[in-house]
Amino acid sequence: MPQPQLSVRSSDTSGVGSAPTADRARVAAACRVMDDAGGPVPAVDLASAAHCSPRQLHRAFTAVLQVTPLQYGRAVRTGRAREVLLRAGTVTDAVWEAGYGSARGFYEEAGRRLGMSPAEFVAGARGRRLQWAAVDTVLGAVLVVVSPDGICAVRIDAEATADDPAGLLAEVRAELPHAELVRDDRGLVHVTTAVQALARGERPVADLPLDMAGTAFQARVWQALREIPAGTTSTYTEVARAIGSPRSVRAVARACATNPAALVVPCHRVVRSDGSLAGYRWGLAVKQSLLEAERRGR
Repeated sequence: MPQPQLSVRSSDTSGVGSAPTADRARVAAACRVMDDAGGPVPAVDLASAAHCSPRQLHRAFTAVLQVTPLQYGRAVRTGRAREVLLRAGTVTDAVWEAGYGSARGFYEEAGRRLGMSPAEFVAGARGRRLQWAAVDTVLGAVLVVVSPDGICAVRIDAEATADDPAGLLAEVRAELPHAELVRDDRGLVHVTTAVQALARGERPVADLPLDMAGTAFQARVWQALREIPAGTTSTYTEVARAIGSPRSVRAVARACATNPAALVVPCHRVVRSDGSLAGYRWGLAVKQSLLEAERRGR
């Protein structure tokens, strides 16, 4: 079954890691039901599967995932639509195969959650305007891509400079081939200043809202990563437990590896069960440097 897609739009780091164990278990049970169903499920049925009342489940969802059960279910359904659009390339097929009752409902819901119209999505995000900026940090050049709703991507290159981020920009263009990417270092100075602070192991002054498209499972993992305090680490197993999916250790590792926003979503704080450093997209030297900087700053 295709993974549900959820647009991660949040600067709030409270939730997953600090939520009571009972709440995490209820949310995990309800999420499995909606994942299997391919979309929203009546609140009464979800509550029955989670062994609690609908009100308790609603409260647990907002505490753990910062979304309601209905919002999660809709993200599941949108994820199916995304998969159909990519596979079939036709909006008509996606309407019915993804479980929408009408074309109007599909355009209103899926279009909003895809961040563009379904037709634009099929065309590869053609015409979507995104700003980007590059800045030199203690780790090397860092490139940040921002939409009107928040940070979409953060890339690191220890060998590059902000004056010549060609490799980083090429990577982003390959992922968003039809988006309009506009450089705006001055307009995004508050973002790049915050990223520089993160690279030094410091807490940034500015809030850094996110706008990252990913599966609902990835969204849960990325939120859990933001719960790990700076200067500390968690294992993949501990993160899996924190999101209520203790058997999903490998999936957690994949979500960390596909994290699009380095530094802002601190996947560098996740290590192997024996405490050793696992693979890091931007190099183990960068990961080690970040952890040491954060520990000095505690």
